[in-house]
Amino acid sequence: MTHPDFPFGPALLFCPADRPERYAKALERADAVIIDLEDAVDAAARPAARDALIATPVDPARVIVRVNPAGSPDFAADLAAVARTRYRTVMLAKCDGTADLVELVELTVIALCETAAGVLAAPAIAELPNVAALMWGAEDLVASLGGSSSRGPDGGYREVARHARSRVLLAAGAHGIAAIDAVHLAIDDADGLRAESEDAAAVGFAATACIHPSQAAIVREAYRPDAAELDAARALLAAAAEHGTGAFAFEGRMVDAPVLRHAEALVRRAGR
Repeated sequence: MTHPDFPFGPALLFCPADRPERYAKALERADAVIIDLEDAVDAAARPAARDALIATPVDPARVIVRVNPAGSPDFAADLAAVARTRYRTVMLAKCDGTADLVELVELTVIALCETAAGVLAAPAIAELPNVAALMWGAEDLVASLGGSSSRGPDGGYREVARHARSRVLLAAGAHGIAAIDAVHLAIDDADGLRAESEDAAAVGFAATACIHPSQAAIVREAYRPDAAELDAARALLAAAAEHGTGAFAFEGRMVDAPVLRHAEALVRRAGR
């Protein structure tokens, strides 16, 4: 099945929809901006936020609009506002299953699987033809379970969050669409963000969401292969082209199809 492209670079920056003066600034710092009509905006301010979304256009090729969950009081109004813009990519908050996307068939969707139901439904959601990516979220997930903390004392994710992260990544990969890693809420923890973003890139996430402009550069750098990695990948691919089909030895290492795909992924990531 053919899905829409995911045309964005690795650093996606959330921006409150009720702060239109920040839209362009966010685009200057990140690869794409997620203009947020959901959690970043107080419920009473959402009508004004929708007006700001309509009145303050920025590059539609680099904008994702996060809309409120299907069935919520704000959902229909959010979609009506999006329809009055040139934006055609939306992020559906708290997507619990395929039924939540019925009203979004004319839009490209990034489904945010951030509840227990949404994580379990991720494979079915990823199969829908207008879904370009899946994203997961730790805090709403733990809240949906009745918990109070997504991270342990060491700052790392608890096991249930790691399981959800992996499940969403696997669902996206199984259907050939992009996966987006969750936000890192500790803005001052540059080392933690860097480590998580490097891990995300290594296992196949296409992007990491950011909540502060300072995080975008860290994410970009983490997703960018270093020069030595890139040179090694290109040398391996050149050797494979010369060798032809089948496994072969290269610099003391046995090379087969999966190893070549790893090298191809590094080169693609460098191009992004």
